Amino acid sequence: MQQNTHTEYYVGVCLVVVSAITFSTAGLFTKGVDAGSWEVIFWRGFFAAAFTTLWMLNRGTIRHNFLGMGYSGLAVAVIGALGTVAFITSFKLTSIANVSLIYATSPLIAAVIAWFVMNERITSRMMAGCEGALLGVAIIVSGSLGQISLDGDFLALCMTTAMAVIMVIYRKYPNTPGAGPAALSSLLLLPFAAVFGQPFNVDLTEIYILCAFGLLFAIASVTLAEGAKRVPSGQTALLSSLETPLAPILAFILLAEVPGTTTILGGSVVVLAVLFSIGTDN
Repeated sequence: MQQNTHTEYYVGVCLVVVSAITFSTAGLFTKGVDAGSWEVIFWRGFFAAAFTTLWMLNRGTIRHNFLGMGYSGLAVAVIGALGTVAFITSFKLTSIANVSLIYATSPLIAAVIAWFVMNERITSRMMAGCEGALLGVAIIVSGSLGQISLDGDFLALCMTTAMAVIMVIYRKYPNTPGAGPAALSSLLLLPFAAVFGQPFNVDLTEIYILCAFGLLFAIASVTLAEGAKRVPSGQTALLSSLETPLAPILAFILLAEVPGTTTILGGSVVVLAVLFSIGTDN
């Protein structure tokens, strides 16, 4: 029984890490197209919902994922939709590095929410990992002071809070399906994006790019949901903060968005903190 528990834990760790790596590409897709925020939200959501639905059909779980999601799944869908709007828009208003480093604060938010809602114990290892992640964030922020778009940073913080809440919901209600709420969160945004944006005026080449974005977003959402069921909320958020150093590195390689010395140093600290957090206290 104990061996199965440990196996489930490490499977959860792997799923969350895959999600973090996949989510780290979001800024590239958003900044790599000329389309506005609502246009990106529309096409990303359309393709993400389509791919997720096809995945559910292939597994024969579409009825369970949609009709069996319950109030917890509906909450995930609504909160996820709000977080997505903040997430995509934040990339248009501030740098990829800033969005990523703000997201690294999610461990504390998730841990505090889980402690308040579930009385989930915060282990000393996880707390040390959180402190290390905060130190890395502080280092990165020190090199970004005076250059940050407050609107973009505020939206990034809203997105971070939304993701932390979703992690706690899955931890508290582990039977909540992952794919159904993820698809529904995308579908909920389509009418708003159609009204506030001009998605059908987007260049066809960019639609292809956003199609790939939708596929990766679907993968990231499902792996995060499944991983969050197996790993404590605070640690799930901490593992997700691997996106912090990965996103600026990818932005540098593909978009020539040069990270500063403090971003590289702080990102290294976050990675070490995440690696240290994996495991259990003796």
